[in-house]
Amino acid sequence: MKKVLVAFAVWRVITLLVAGFSPIFLPTFGAKFPYYHERLIATNLPHFLWAFGNFDGVHYLGIAQSAYSAQFTQAFFPLYPLVIRIFSLLTFGILFWSAFLLSNIFFLLALIVFYKLIAGHSDSKKAFWSVIFMLGFPTSFYFGAIYTESLFLLLTLCTFVLIDKKKYFLAAVTGAFATLTRLIGVFLGLIFLLFSKGKWRYLGVGIVALGLLAYMLYLQVNFDNPIYFLTSQSEFGQGRDSSKLILLPQVLFRYTKILLTTQGLLRLNAVFELTSTAFALAILAYSYKKVKSSWLLFSFLSVLLPTLTGTLASMPRYILIAFPIYVVLGSLKSTPLKLLILAIFVLVGFVSLTLFSQGYWVA
Repeated sequence: MKKVLVAFAVWRVITLLVAGFSPIFLPTFGAKFPYYHERLIATNLPHFLWAFGNFDGVHYLGIAQSAYSAQFTQAFFPLYPLVIRIFSLLTFGILFWSAFLLSNIFFLLALIVFYKLIAGHSDSKKAFWSVIFMLGFPTSFYFGAIYTESLFLLLTLCTFVLIDKKKYFLAAVTGAFATLTRLIGVFLGLIFLLFSKGKWRYLGVGIVALGLLAYMLYLQVNFDNPIYFLTSQSEFGQGRDSSKLILLPQVLFRYTKILLTTQGLLRLNAVFELTSTAFALAILAYSYKKVKSSWLLFSFLSVLLPTLTGTLASMPRYILIAFPIYVVLGSLKSTPLKLLILAIFVLVGFVSLTLFSQGYWVA
């Protein structure tokens, strides 16, 4: 467990250093998102800190401050900003510090739960290597940013741990909180349906669904649209279409055209999104019979659902939740191969975090 704590501390220091030096490697700040001045720069914090509130972070801070007063922010689920608001009582009302500290606390707890989960199914060496791959993943910096990734990962892992221990009620409650954090939390209900027995097969589904239903009720009462979280997605660009389902082959055809007709950062983003998605699906396919079926099913569905909106935008971040990826990589027998993969991850991660810190879209 000490190794996990040390690994987290090293990861946190390195990511802060990369963010701090990013203006040297990329002097121009992209500013490709709104509210960055009043919600980030106005904090008077150093750049290497407020940069972790870029893009979606400013929306979560806005929701924590004034609920859903800004149009279309209903696309962001409410648990994370609600917790930020509550925790800010301990940070003298400073929402940025509340959000930043919470994300890091949630991620550290998630790493500990992840280590215990994997160690319980294999051994401590593979569990620690799995942790290292999670930390080294190219977009892992989102776990320490003002995003829902760390909270959702923690809730998801806790749900699987509690199901393993047959503590179904608590598992269903953490699952409900997960659905109140991200839409893909509903797949935890499917895990109950397929992998639990007796009354919990259906009770678990019902309790897990309460998180989403509660948010839908809130949207209906306040905005007369229970699925506003879906219909507002397209307003944030990235070619998302929530009005219909677009199958993966159609998305791949679209990306082929993008690669052939664009250049610069737009093409780089498309390559990153496409290769990340292909890598995740390939590793998950390779995971068949190597990890628990429930883990694999949840991860596959979590990766595939966002692609149905017609784009692979944000996929390098969305695949972070597919934790069997790290388990499979951590179980590789060849240490040189693992180190080579980690080196590639770190290099891509350096570029990704530099871009993100300087206000350029990554995921």
